[in-house]
Amino acid sequence: MSSTAIVVGATGLVGSELVDCLAAAEHITSIVTITRRAMAHSSDKVRNHVVDFERLSDHADLLNGDMLFSCLGTTLKQAKTIDAQRKVDLWYQYESAQLAANNGVAHYLLVSSSGASAKSVSPYLRMKGELEDKVQRLAFPHISIFQPSLLVGDRNQPRLGEAVAAMLMPTLCKLPGLRRYRPISGCEVARKMVSQSIAPSEKFSLFTLDEVFL
Repeated sequence: MSSTAIVVGATGLVGSELVDCLAAAEHITSIVTITRRAMAHSSDKVRNHVVDFERLSDHADLLNGDMLFSCLGTTLKQAKTIDAQRKVDLWYQYESAQLAANNGVAHYLLVSSSGASAKSVSPYLRMKGELEDKVQRLAFPHISIFQPSLLVGDRNQPRLGEAVAAMLMPTLCKLPGLRRYRPISGCEVARKMVSQSIAPSEKFSLFTLDEVFL
């Protein structure tokens, strides 16, 4: 069975690894990447489209395929304000999901965060939780949500806090009961997502912390 995969947020830590994994996957014949800046890829499966996410509905035809992988995100430092960060992490992703659901995309796969909750006191975890709640109301036959622990890997813009945590957490996670919180690479998250995309059986699947590891 051949499939078309759509990737939103293909230039980020998980998204870039995901495109590589999808390009190598036998069940994927074409990959549509929807990005805010141009990206190149060596695989002829990949077709990149640069769009203005403020006018995403003008590009609804691009969100037409078998599965949508949503990996879009930014940081408060990059966005400058919580409202600007919410626009990227919540509303851009939600609109892309809406358009894909309206186009009959069968499987929606979202990279969220451990601790995501619409009731969280953390603005970041709250926006992640709100997105999870909203997309579950859309008409996707299959939804898979991934809530990894601290993500590690090569980023275009290094994050000091994450770098420090990445050094400390492997040691801390050796303590009893903390192993499931160990850091995970963007590559490992991508591999789990691709594995889950092959033959989903459940209407809704949630993978959190160590469950994101293959």
